[in-house]
Amino acid sequence: MSARFAIADTCFVIDWARFRHRDLIFRVFSTVFVPESVLREIKSENTVEWVASSLAAGGMSVYTETPDELEEARRLVEESRRLRLAVPVDLPEALCLVVGRRRGYTVLTENKGAIMAVDFLEPYASVIVWRALELLVAAVREGALKVDCAEVGALFEAYEADTGHFFPRRDLAKALELVRGEVCG
Repeated sequence: MSARFAIADTCFVIDWARFRHRDLIFRVFSTVFVPESVLREIKSENTVEWVASSLAAGGMSVYTETPDELEEARRLVEESRRLRLAVPVDLPEALCLVVGRRRGYTVLTENKGAIMAVDFLEPYASVIVWRALELLVAAVREGALKVDCAEVGALFEAYEADTGHFFPRRDLAKALELVRGEVCG
């Protein structure tokens, strides 16, 4: 696998740490960066344990934000509020978007503000933003995880059951259709 990097925000890391197939992420990305500001927000023992073991194993790496990245992230937070986006972007998610734009990393988030920002803020239009849904689809499409085509929804149901995070039904239906067509077709 070629080097493929992601940067994850707090909500994503917390949810993903609960998933029974959580190490699947390291078959899709060679390194998942976690900003220092995100690490400060993580309190759950399960999440801290998973992040620590992933850092030790080399699947995750701490991302130390630079002063100019933080300044751009602050401007992004202000701009999201100035535009009155339905869900504004907060600093940790804004930092992930800034790093995603500058370094070409895939941004992993469940934050609606960060997801919307790429559609409303031109400098971030090229940033790739994935929720867990897109990561699961990519894992299946790329062969990182095999699915039983008779029960293609089982993986997504397992994620929802483990994390308590439910995918929007319309988005899930599209994802299942895509997997059925490309992988099971």
